[in-house]
Amino acid sequence: MNPRFIHSYRRNGFSLIELMIAMAIIAILTGISWPTYVSYMTRSSRSAAQTQLLDLAALQEKIYQDANSYSVSITAAYNGRADGELGRTAGITDDAKYTLAITPNAIPTQTFLITATPVAGTSQESDGAITISSNGTRLWFDPEGTVPW
Repeated sequence: MNPRFIHSYRRNGFSLIELMIAMAIIAILTGISWPTYVSYMTRSSRSAAQTQLLDLAALQEKIYQDANSYSVSITAAYNGRADGELGRTAGITDDAKYTLAITPNAIPTQTFLITATPVAGTSQESDGAITISSNGTRLWFDPEGTVPW
């Protein structure tokens, strides 16, 4: 057999040390990027919930314009009147990471406060509730304090 052929054959492939070094590099990159990814997903879900709160507040204003009273429930079907509801039959955001609630819960009402509370057992669990009120006040109850959003 040609010694040149044997020598080139031994050079093909990776050694165990090279594979372990590659695995270590992948583990380090994963360890660095995973918390950033989780933080991004949390912010993304919060932003989606804020958008849905703004949509519900706009719907409330539309109802108020027609009925001179705000709707008092989120979960029943929307009919455009104060005795109707906002049409969120599940009472949760689209990604199911926040539950939606509205106060007060008796008509007629001249004010409202819509709250999105994180669902237990999701990545949003420790993120804090977000609210929007009839006067336009928007608050995020961050675990570190209350801040406007």
